[in-house]
Amino acid sequence: MTDRRLSSLSPDSLPEVFVPADGPLAGPQRPAGGIARRGLFAAAGGAGLLGFGGLARAQGAAPAAAPPAAPPAASGGGSDQSAVIDVNRARAAPIPIAIPDLLGADPASAQLGRNIAQVITADLGNSGLFRPIPSTAFITPTVDPGTGLPVFQNWGSIGAQALVTGQTQVSGSTIRVEFRLWDVLPQQQLQGTAYTTSMSNWRRIAHIMADVIYQRLLGEPGYFDSRIVYVSLTGPRGRETHRLAIMDQDSANNRFLTDGSWMVLTPRFAPKGDLICFMSYANQAPRVYLFDLTNGRQRVLGDFAGMTFAPRFSPDGGSVIMSLAEGQGSSIVTVNLATHARRQLTSSNAIDVSPCYSPDGSQIVFNSDRDGDPQLFVMNADGSGVKRISFGHARYGTPVWSPRGDLIAYTRYGGSEAAFSIGVMAPDGSGERAIAAGWDVEGPTFCPNGRVLMYFSQSRATGNQGQGFSSQLMSVDVTGFNQRIVPTPTQASDPAWSPLGG
Repeated sequence: MTDRRLSSLSPDSLPEVFVPADGPLAGPQRPAGGIARRGLFAAAGGAGLLGFGGLARAQGAAPAAAPPAAPPAASGGGSDQSAVIDVNRARAAPIPIAIPDLLGADPASAQLGRNIAQVITADLGNSGLFRPIPSTAFITPTVDPGTGLPVFQNWGSIGAQALVTGQTQVSGSTIRVEFRLWDVLPQQQLQGTAYTTSMSNWRRIAHIMADVIYQRLLGEPGYFDSRIVYVSLTGPRGRETHRLAIMDQDSANNRFLTDGSWMVLTPRFAPKGDLICFMSYANQAPRVYLFDLTNGRQRVLGDFAGMTFAPRFSPDGGSVIMSLAEGQGSSIVTVNLATHARRQLTSSNAIDVSPCYSPDGSQIVFNSDRDGDPQLFVMNADGSGVKRISFGHARYGTPVWSPRGDLIAYTRYGGSEAAFSIGVMAPDGSGERAIAAGWDVEGPTFCPNGRVLMYFSQSRATGNQGQGFSSQLMSVDVTGFNQRIVPTPTQASDPAWSPLGG
């Protein structure tokens, strides 16, 4: 199992190294009983990395502190252009990139190099913003034996705009991974970094490398070194066993967190990625719980007379905001994790649910039926200044604020078609648009850089025993581009994306 603790990829095990553009990487080395989803929806409103031949600090944390990429080229995707462009142009013309196997001097090191190259290729290719070139197109020699530099003419002739090279070394349970990123047309090194860590972290190193490539070529942080928590569904329709499960964003390293004794719903990550809040029906008392990923312990959050549900962490991780059932409605409350102090933010005698903070913590989006059908509202963090932002002839639920702060994603049901859709709008309600639709699509969650959404999609059962029913995770770019199935070992629902490095 991958070690997610920051100490496993700390500056002690991943030191600063000198990376000359035309020589070997050098520097110090150190070891390193089901409820229908539609029923619930109707009842609750929807239920630091520097290349260029300089110093490189390789850390287990996200490469968010990397310097800005070079200014975007005039256009992207053509063989006569620099590989450095921006996300919008990469959507239209994905960057052609060559990712040969990293070299290794012995069989174990060579196999590790192949594995890492495969993970990087999958990460970048699945984003839809890169076009990995098949290895069958590579022309030998790929490297000049005299200088050790890539033979740029050969790489350029197959249309590669970017190139990844490197080598690996396995020493017992420790690995060292060196890689370089090249801009083929100007024949420039964009990045050079060495990582030393434990063998158990090899996949995470590959994801971190993919994030570095994403940032160097597109000018913003990637999202590959992240995880997904979701609800695993097994068993017959209507009597499914619900378990919390967690996996890497590419579906690897899947494991179950709960044993399925009780139904669980709506898991959410804390900002540091070490805690999960979720709703559990443990002991037939629906409550919000916390799950500590560092030790596997669970505990109920707060002591409330009514049901608590739809939890999310505040941006600073110091409190949880959630809904509390009271009488015929529900209110939005916060609970301080240190003091356990409770604060009620709404008391409208309506059903106020699914609260989510803006990235800076100054505002909260939620959905409420205070005006009739469930609609989206935004209020200040203290509960003041409530303002409706959705006005479509439909029901809205499960709002979530983008980490970029520019969009709110949501589930919409009804209107011109009796079907669900995933949509986005600006925080003021403008620019509403659907990006995915289906018989039942729900529960959007943003990736760490706000460029991709994940949600779950369910199909209609065709038989009275639930035949034909399926529930699976899907991902899609926020523009509606590159819709993909996210593989899971069981049927799945309620995904939530971790922060970068979480």
